[in-house]
Amino acid sequence: MEPGDISYADYNAMTVNERLANASLLSDWDKVVLSQNREGMIAILMRVALSHKDAVRITDSVLANPSSYGF
Repeated sequence: MEPGDISYADYNAMTVNERLANASLLSDWDKVVLSQNREGMIAILMRVALSHKDAVRITDSVLANPSSYGF
């Protein structure tokens, strides 16, 4: 299995960071967070099988307190 080659069901047991790492999206995620690109953040999270609702919730949490998430 190649990185990013994972089924939707396999993502259920992963944290958000694990999902992003597996999909080789951590660098992209860091860029959109640092630029405070809310729509970009939501789009990336949805690429790793998060619902729109969960992606919005996580994005807004990160943007509200970036230092809590290492930014």
